[in-house]
Amino acid sequence: MKAFITGINGQDGSYLAELLISKNYEVHGTIRRSSSINTEKIDHLISNHQGDNLFLYYSDLLDSSSLTNLISKIRPNEVYNLAAQSHVAVSFQNPLFTTETSTVGPLSLLESIRNIDKDIKFYQASSSEMYGGAERVALNEESKFDPKSPYAAAKVFAYDISKIYRESYDMFATNGILFNHESPRRGETFVTRKISKAVGRISVGIQSKLTLGNLEAFRDWGFAGDYVEAMWRILQHDKPEDWVIATGETHSVSEFVKEAFSYVDLEESDYVATSEKYYRPNEVEYLLGDPSKAESTLGWKPNVMFKDLVKLMVENDIKEAKKEYTLLKEGLISPTWEHPLSIKN
Repeated sequence: MKAFITGINGQDGSYLAELLISKNYEVHGTIRRSSSINTEKIDHLISNHQGDNLFLYYSDLLDSSSLTNLISKIRPNEVYNLAAQSHVAVSFQNPLFTTETSTVGPLSLLESIRNIDKDIKFYQASSSEMYGGAERVALNEESKFDPKSPYAAAKVFAYDISKIYRESYDMFATNGILFNHESPRRGETFVTRKISKAVGRISVGIQSKLTLGNLEAFRDWGFAGDYVEAMWRILQHDKPEDWVIATGETHSVSEFVKEAFSYVDLEESDYVATSEKYYRPNEVEYLLGDPSKAESTLGWKPNVMFKDLVKLMVENDIKEAKKEYTLLKEGLISPTWEHPLSIKN
């Protein structure tokens, strides 16, 4: 089996590549060209598998000819479209780029598959942000979308165009509506990782405080490693459908903060502040997913729930903070985070 993953060097792409390699897939993935090294999440896979059952290519979702050439050359059995500008807050600052990558990209992939081989299965990474979070109810596959950001609006288009190609051309095109999923590989600007990194740094004395935005936003947080298993199961199902992937629990940012600080025996109130600059122009207040369809039909269930997820991330970032402390003390790095503390030699 061959799989083609866009955004293989991101959080989800790295976990998915690990999973597929463990299932003896030949994995092909795209990386967006950058002036800096951006493969740290898959370096362990590159070391052990590149040239054997892992193959990487520089490409871009906005370069449709490149995507077409790659799919024509590779002839994958499965395509997973995970690449995007996925930071909701950034989508307000860069709406055009966000919209282009999340609309032109999936459309280009679907067109390539339609013209090359309609038997190729397609997975589109959809998002719980599409729902808007206006109502405090559990959201399922029948719930209405009400996007509140450029990111969410673009994701709705990608969702709809995948359904259109499925229904118009009899293609195996699917959507996984994934609620928030985190891990130690999450980017540091995402709120959960910002919290766990800060807790690690505060606990070793290289950061003084943590500044956040809306502490009362509620999210259904799961573990990314669990959610890529759902992606794979979606493409193994006997027919193409759309699926909500979630834990079925929701927690506030404030709860995440409190849980994270509890692991280092610190009172979060002594270290946490809020700032208007971290509020979104249009806040999504409450998201809770109903994964009952995936549980009953795909046999998928999350293994890592809220408390274990927080613990996993904090434990990882305490280790990372200890490394940073040593490097700072030796003068080998300078702080790149907010509210750094100087180290006395």
